[in-house]
Amino acid sequence: MATSVKVLLRNKVNKEGLYPLVVRIIKNRKPSYIYIGHYIDKKYWNEDERKVRKSHPNSARLNNLIASKLAEANSTLIELQSNDMEISAQQIKKEIKNPMSDKSFNELGQDYLNELERNNKLNQLSADKVRVKYVVEFSKSLALNFREIDEIFLRRFMSYLKIEKGVSQRSIVNNLVVVRTLFNRAIRAGIVEQKHYPFGRDKIVIRFPESTKVGLSIEEVQAIANSDKLSLQEQHTRNVWLFSFYLAGMRVGDVIKIKWSDIYDGRLNYRMNKNSKLLSLQLPEKAIDIISHYEDSKQRNDDFIFPEMKKANLKSPKDILAKTKTATKKFNKYLASIATKCEIDKKLTMHIARHTFGNISGDKIPIQTLQKLYRHSSITTTINYQSNFTHKEEDEALNKVLDF
Repeated sequence: MATSVKVLLRNKVNKEGLYPLVVRIIKNRKPSYIYIGHYIDKKYWNEDERKVRKSHPNSARLNNLIASKLAEANSTLIELQSNDMEISAQQIKKEIKNPMSDKSFNELGQDYLNELERNNKLNQLSADKVRVKYVVEFSKSLALNFREIDEIFLRRFMSYLKIEKGVSQRSIVNNLVVVRTLFNRAIRAGIVEQKHYPFGRDKIVIRFPESTKVGLSIEEVQAIANSDKLSLQEQHTRNVWLFSFYLAGMRVGDVIKIKWSDIYDGRLNYRMNKNSKLLSLQLPEKAIDIISHYEDSKQRNDDFIFPEMKKANLKSPKDILAKTKTATKKFNKYLASIATKCEIDKKLTMHIARHTFGNISGDKIPIQTLQKLYRHSSITTTINYQSNFTHKEEDEALNKVLDF
């Protein structure tokens, strides 16, 4: 249905007895009004010519303003129609008053961050908030336009991150991923044209650097499990770390959220925090032995097994995230001390429990089974992950050549 755009004097008098000049948009018989910002006496309005009469002291200026607003509205409408956008009168009004094409990187970035917060993706929010901030800081402008984010800008930005901020190559790539995400959103929203896209062949190519994943050996795990030199805090940290390891490197955020009610029929049934997957794993005897040390503090069946989340506000995702971060920091501090006491040279952290399971499992377990244990969505992820720990073929090849 045709869209009508006209300037008129709206029949809504104010306290001074004056009437507002407006741009009226009608789409599908539904009107929407954009107030120009000026009120005049009805006697000064020429309804036939839709302009202010010359008898008004500011008629020339007001008529120029009217012509400008009308041209702006029609131009926006033509642009929307040329993009085959089927939108309402209210949406047309919104686009005229606040054109998407004027939306800056920072504005779209804040929209993106607010969306993460609404969806309770707080870990990602915490990381990506810094990445959006880095771009704005580097550009030194809250009004950074997407057309300004070209290859030269991004290469300079990468150097800035490396030299000024001292971030790793992996972190640089993660920053570029956020920029790419927002650029794609900007294209879909009509803020910037596809031709300005700075990523892809012969432009900025995002490649994740290979990372070295180091896990403990069986002997090192045994040294931790059997150590009698640990303080009470270190013993608790050891229990959490070993529990994670015994369950294929379960993430610390999932470990400390386990409740007694999650365990029945000798199995742990829980929902992963990262992707909300429901999982059921048989509890190894060694894991059962660990949680037996915490039975005395059990008050009811839906208590947390480990104490870190007992005082958390479970209705507040922010508080849960804060408690998880605090616990992880505390565990890693005590794990460093445990490594020293057990004479382990490798950096010992909660996440290394996952690498350790991969290192010890090697090629002993079918890759499809490992995929289930690691809770990976793609088997390709599992293959790439496990390749860090399987070196049998390479080692045998070297030995065959050098065995002389």
